[in-house]
Amino acid sequence: MIPLHRTLALTSALALLAACAERAPVGLPAGTWRVVLAVPGGDLPLSMEVAGDPESPDVHFINGAERVRVPEVTVDGNRVALVLTGFSNRVDATLDGETLDGTLTVIKSYGEQRIPFRAVHGETHRFFADEPARLADVAGRWAMRFTDQDGGHYKAVGEFEQDGKTVTGTILTPTGDYRFLAGEARDDRLYLSTFDGSHVYLFEAAVESNRRLAGEFWSGTAWHETWAAERDEQAALPDAMTMTFLNEGYDELDFTFPDPDGESVSLSDPEFDGKVVIVTLAGSWCPNCRDEAVFMVPFYEKNRDRGFEIIALMYEHFSEFEGAAAATRRWRDELGIEYTTLIAGVSDKIEAGKTLPMLNGVLAFPTTIFVDRAGKVRNIHTGFTGPGTGKHYETLKREFTVLVDELLAEPAPAAPAVDS
Repeated sequence: MIPLHRTLALTSALALLAACAERAPVGLPAGTWRVVLAVPGGDLPLSMEVAGDPESPDVHFINGAERVRVPEVTVDGNRVALVLTGFSNRVDATLDGETLDGTLTVIKSYGEQRIPFRAVHGETHRFFADEPARLADVAGRWAMRFTDQDGGHYKAVGEFEQDGKTVTGTILTPTGDYRFLAGEARDDRLYLSTFDGSHVYLFEAAVESNRRLAGEFWSGTAWHETWAAERDEQAALPDAMTMTFLNEGYDELDFTFPDPDGESVSLSDPEFDGKVVIVTLAGSWCPNCRDEAVFMVPFYEKNRDRGFEIIALMYEHFSEFEGAAAATRRWRDELGIEYTTLIAGVSDKIEAGKTLPMLNGVLAFPTTIFVDRAGKVRNIHTGFTGPGTGKHYETLKREFTVLVDELLAEPAPAAPAVDS
């Protein structure tokens, strides 16, 4: 027989344990988390913010001024899934107190990249927690030259802002921009990174006398480039309106592709007759295409009644129609797209070029083609300079609007005479 005082003590202990269990936090704790993605170039850090109900929280990845919302968050006990639905990418992790450990899965045209993912609650630094012994000065405009792992070269322009050790900015290339980069200047080195739901980018560089940079660039688990840069306030890129053009003998586009429901749509269909049409070459996997779509959605809503249409030709990572159609539907739903989207092919640029033989090639996603009311191609813009480029984005939006307004102001062609 158990003495009464021991029975009472055991009952009290069990009650205390039950009360503690009821009060134990469930789900993702709110606040800032430091995320580290383990890529071949080393640790790629960024910030993650969690807010709201821990069992059904709002989650954002942070890159400088950019906040990337995670559309689908599932917390099931200690299992957490963060799904970037528009990109078809996801994080699957296990929660242990205030630490998440798991895997980021990124879908590529050739398969999946699986990247170790770790996040710690309460840590707020990006690369380093301590202060540097000295600060390199990297603010300003840089003329850059990249050399890829296949020996190819391309020029770029880096634009960086610096506040103490904190560095933010972007890199503009002839085919688009590397969006929002964030990091630190430390001693004689520069560190930058981003994860925007699709891009997994890590940059490191040696800073030589605050005038030259010599660095490396890693993209995900499979791509590596070296680069060099020199300060140059006049650094410039090729004109985006001259890089892609119609081959000799062509002045129009001609295509027929299925929509996500399998119905064939042609640019020559009656619904596009006499209208100004933007044809954009895009993909749901492409952050620059997403930047363009975020701009296009309200622009289309504002101008569709003026005789304006948009057709997005989607080049997806999935070679099977159903996979590409499902990715396009998710993209449409997440961004609220109401304009036409067609399944045009796979995301390989050479293969994409074969679907539009009137072009000299497909150099970038997105590529934006301006078609006038008579069905003639008037301009082709290669790439898209998005919100991460600041003033360049504002210039692009302004020039885009002026060009569309000019095309809309032109009269529709007269209907052909009908013999009586």
